[in-house]
Amino acid sequence: MKSEIKNLVVLTGAGISAESGIKTFRDDNGLWEGHDVMEVASPEGWNKDKEKVLEFYNSRRKTGLYAKPNEAHLKLSELEKKYKVTIITQNVDDLHEKAGSSTVLHLHGELFKAQSTIDPKLVYPIEGWELKIGDKCEKGSQLRPYIVWFGEPVPMMTSAISAVENADALVIIGTSMLVYPAAGLIDYTRKEIPKFVIDPIIPHIPSQENIFFIEEKASTGVKKLEKLLKNWKFEGL
Repeated sequence: MKSEIKNLVVLTGAGISAESGIKTFRDDNGLWEGHDVMEVASPEGWNKDKEKVLEFYNSRRKTGLYAKPNEAHLKLSELEKKYKVTIITQNVDDLHEKAGSSTVLHLHGELFKAQSTIDPKLVYPIEGWELKIGDKCEKGSQLRPYIVWFGEPVPMMTSAISAVENADALVIIGTSMLVYPAAGLIDYTRKEIPKFVIDPIIPHIPSQENIFFIEEKASTGVKKLEKLLKNWKFEGL
């Protein structure tokens, strides 16, 4: 029996934001330039030099404030007119939200939020771009960037896995599929549903059925995806 695509889940990585001027981590001129990654994205780095970590993310926020969603972000938002769309993003920027997507799961945290260092459940929006030493939560503890650092658990994985398990189609855009646990989400899909991968450099994805590659940058690839989805049916149970 043929089933229509109703529930669309999209996993996005740095490649989708690159067209909006957000540098990727893996470019030669990427975010880690001049920094040992563990100095600015680990609990150990935070404990060693909080000012350096805050400065690093303040700089990211300055850029992010003026970044605008590109055609890929906007087209994904428009797809909500036809499908139930869940965005699962590895990006910490807010470009999906700016574009109008209503359901966005941030696996690696959110750049424009701060988190208590004594109670992780206390999360606050950041007005503007600056988070400083002395900015404290309601319990009197220093605020830190609301970012999932290396060595920390990924709280949104449970929700992301649930979304992928219930997807009628999975779309992967602009990610190397090398960063776990996000890269493992594809393994939770039902084997009969289509999986679309959009990237100018197609990542290696082993042992998957019904996988289709669109070798394009995000903005043009999502337009091709929309045409493919229009009349797509898959073998349901």
